[in-house]
Amino acid sequence: MKFTLSWLKDHLDTTATAGSLVEKLTALGMEVESFTDRAAVYAPFAVALIAKAEKHPDADRLRVCTINTGRETLQVVCGAPNARTGMKGIFAPAGSLIPGTDTVLKKGVIRGVESNGMMVSEREMGLSDEHTGIIEVPGDTPLGTPMAALYGLDDPVIDIAITPNRGDWAGVRGVARELAAAGMGTLKPLDDSPVSAAFANPVPVRIESPESCPLFLGRLVRGVKNGHSPEWLQQRLKAVGQRPISALVDVTNYLSIALCRPLHVYDAARLTGGIVVRSAHVGESFEALDGNTYALESGMCAICDESGVLGLGGIIGGVSSGCTESTTDVFIECAWFDPLTIARTGRTLGISSDARYRFERGVDPDFVASGLEIATRLVIELCGGQPGEIVAAGASPEWKRRISFNPATTRRILGCDIALDDQAQALTALGFEVSQDSPEGWLVTPPSWRPDVDGSADLVEDIARIYGYDRIPAEVLPESPVTDRALETPTLSRARRARTALTGRGMDECVTWSFMSGGMAAAFVSDESQAFALTLKNPISADLDRMRPSILPNLIDAARRNGARGFSDAAFFEVGPVFTSSAPDGQCSVAAGIRVGVAAPRHWASKNMDRPVDAFDAKADALAVLRACGAPVDNLQIVREAPGFYHPGRSASLRLGAKILAYFGEVHPAILEDMGIKGRLAAFEVFLDAVTPARKKGTARPSLPMSAFQPLSRDFAFIVDAQVESDALVKAARAAEKNLLTNIDVFDVYAGKGVEEGKKSIAIGVTIQPLDRTLADADIESIAKKIVDSVVSKTGATLRG
Repeated sequence: MKFTLSWLKDHLDTTATAGSLVEKLTALGMEVESFTDRAAVYAPFAVALIAKAEKHPDADRLRVCTINTGRETLQVVCGAPNARTGMKGIFAPAGSLIPGTDTVLKKGVIRGVESNGMMVSEREMGLSDEHTGIIEVPGDTPLGTPMAALYGLDDPVIDIAITPNRGDWAGVRGVARELAAAGMGTLKPLDDSPVSAAFANPVPVRIESPESCPLFLGRLVRGVKNGHSPEWLQQRLKAVGQRPISALVDVTNYLSIALCRPLHVYDAARLTGGIVVRSAHVGESFEALDGNTYALESGMCAICDESGVLGLGGIIGGVSSGCTESTTDVFIECAWFDPLTIARTGRTLGISSDARYRFERGVDPDFVASGLEIATRLVIELCGGQPGEIVAAGASPEWKRRISFNPATTRRILGCDIALDDQAQALTALGFEVSQDSPEGWLVTPPSWRPDVDGSADLVEDIARIYGYDRIPAEVLPESPVTDRALETPTLSRARRARTALTGRGMDECVTWSFMSGGMAAAFVSDESQAFALTLKNPISADLDRMRPSILPNLIDAARRNGARGFSDAAFFEVGPVFTSSAPDGQCSVAAGIRVGVAAPRHWASKNMDRPVDAFDAKADALAVLRACGAPVDNLQIVREAPGFYHPGRSASLRLGAKILAYFGEVHPAILEDMGIKGRLAAFEVFLDAVTPARKKGTARPSLPMSAFQPLSRDFAFIVDAQVESDALVKAARAAEKNLLTNIDVFDVYAGKGVEEGKKSIAIGVTIQPLDRTLADADIESIAKKIVDSVVSKTGATLRG
């Protein structure tokens, strides 16, 4: 929310300095994001004369201009189509910072011609989006006139952050009201007296959907002249980033910012019959003032006439009834629209507008008639004309409510005593009606512009803001007794261990949305019915309407965005909740990750630098997480089963009995193609809630035994049937000697020449770690025989010669 200091003082009678006002705004909860002294920003720029403009010798669209600044004559190359001899504009010297582009202007050579500075456009000065030509000022403007003084840019601009529940702060008057309540001045009165009507209303209005628009007021003004708005109004709008359009449209934008009272104006000559406020019909569409055509859905609030849809109530108007320079009769709309309807429609259609911003936060329902009177008076003042009678449809929504409040609640919540008179004065200054029936119980009626207040805690917050948070004494909290039990829950512990393990494997942690689009959700569930089981009723965006059934889509999308920016190799993970109807509480904790690109960075000593990631990389990640969480990884079974979004031949699950602990593998190529990923992408999902630590039987051997004896290794190669999995062979070898075998790796799998058809060779490396003595040759041979016998008996293998 932006406004200028002079605009604020139109509503606040104050002698406070700008600095003290800014400080108080932050203290009241309106965090000041910026305070811009535009006089300093625009100090380098001043009025200059184009004494001569000639065609560039080497470019058809460029002109070589001789610039007279009043102090010196300079040569500037200009590409603006309106640059001409005798024109006055705004000159930016070399070395100045151009505010609209945030770049420092340098002296240069353009197509062989030296250029010293530039003549600027409104967009380059940050005044508007206009950039078709350079700024032109009146011919009688003295050379050297500072731009800030000429355009009223010596007025500081304040930008505040507004919380979603405080729609009244979206108007300058609402901000002034808060400052006045805090003792920073006096709120000036507002002239909302009725404007005398010159004729009866000829435009009937009917409301057919009172749930979305309970009240609609309108007034016809005849004989207006819709030209440019006066300079003061244009400057005020430009100061806050608005582009002046025409007097009628500028009036609506001005009052929306000044009073948080959105309005709309129709060219009455382009209306067919009366106005009807109704729910949109499926299949209806209209061309909006932003240049887009929107297809409407049932439940959206449509403003219509006999010709069809004119616009979306409280969001945006349509081209068919918009005001132009030829407009002579204008119909002014001032209505109250339901915030939820506005928010839902805006999100569905992806429309952002100033009207929507205010209506979905809550506009004062008791200010509709006053807003129309003020708008009428300003239209007549700027455009002339005669006003008709006000036409009204519907009734103002009920907003009055009484809250029982015990002032002792303030002490309980804030921890300090505030005098009863101070509490009552704070509430009254903010517009609340306070009935002090007894010291123990008050009845408080919030003002019409405060729909956010519905309980005692809200009242205490307002009291504290006006009383001053800085006046609440600071107290040291009492020391809590030391506890000897773990405060970290098993779920948090597993999540922490998973993060540590994956970070240690070189992966980067991401934090992504807990929701996604319905289409994406449907692609990442094993049962399609689950994709729509957790649908949001009021999503923040139409493409974020489902709770995520998997973390993988968000990580894949992050990899796609990184790849589009030149970072093709990625290793991302996230630990967080996923949401499915099959989970015990509708959600479960998952550690998920992806790898895309090459498996390892390029290195001069590496012989396999360009190996793409594969399912085994994801398997290693999943096992690392399970091992860190205490799962008995040596006892896990690998089963060739995984959800449909994994590659059917390059994925599997890790199980402990019937319990699934993890999925891993490459993601299905069709899904990767749909999501814009080229090449392979390996992924894993570890279900942390399913992980239970390995049971300890008797005295457990440390996971990292510190032995004084040197380990030794032996290699074995076996011939097995082609369908026998390597994991089965590893498990068989490990079962031969559980205490002394610390590691078993598969280092070669071969099928081809020298191996019988239908068979394959699997080679494993075994690490033997003596614990209490050095092993003799007989001991080693005995262990080797146990390994061979176990593998032969369990897999049908034969030792390869």
